[in-house]
Amino acid sequence: MSGSLVCVGVGITLGAHISPISRSHIEQADKVYMLMSDGFVESWVASMNDNCESLQPYYDEGKSRHSTYQEMTDELVSAAQSGLKVVAAFYGHPGVFACVSHKAIAKLIELDIPAKMEAGISAEDCLYADLAIDPGKSGCIHYEASQFMLYKRAIDTAAHLILWQVGVAGDVSLSKYSTGEDYTQILVELLLTYYPADHEVILYEARTLPTSKMRIEKIDLNSLTSARLSMQTTLVIPPCTKLMPNNELREKLKKLDNPSFLTLVQ
Repeated sequence: MSGSLVCVGVGITLGAHISPISRSHIEQADKVYMLMSDGFVESWVASMNDNCESLQPYYDEGKSRHSTYQEMTDELVSAAQSGLKVVAAFYGHPGVFACVSHKAIAKLIELDIPAKMEAGISAEDCLYADLAIDPGKSGCIHYEASQFMLYKRAIDTAAHLILWQVGVAGDVSLSKYSTGEDYTQILVELLLTYYPADHEVILYEARTLPTSKMRIEKIDLNSLTSARLSMQTTLVIPPCTKLMPNNELREKLKKLDNPSFLTLVQ
């Protein structure tokens, strides 16, 4: 029999976010691999299928996450190649900050083995709800914090800037689980070229259990260096400037919307 892979997400809040189709894939799989936020969530997923295995042991302190993710990818591909109906269950959305799912699916498709992804609720979805942010109002720019530091990225201070994994900002080695104040200070110095030091920013962590509290901590940008940060912490920087009208383009659109006006000016 031909094997297959389906990558699913269980959402952020335990038990509340998993979709019926993702649950069905987990229950009917020959083998389920899990990459969850903690052992409690893994136990909950494992209750749906007797043949579950955690991918967490591939992590090791000081080991490059590049190596870790490649080993995880190889495990998923190998299991599907062996003829098993494989499900990889990820915390949150299986395609958001989860390169293993993308790499495994791409490899299996290359091998002509069925592989796909089912959408899940991510921390971004929770962020919009918990912070009452409508991305359609002024726009949102999302960057992984280290990538934002290592590359010259565009900034629009009239939009929300959202930096993910700020607790490991500046980790070039991809082997740390936290960086520290010296690294965070470099990030702050970069942000101060765009924002005032007293600009209010938000430290956000989504609720992982129905009974737990989300973290919404508002601080001045200049205080970020001494703040408590983890890999789960997201930095949300609200706009500090207003949207600037593009008057030239507006005039072009006005002519398209008013053909009679266009005839007159010709």
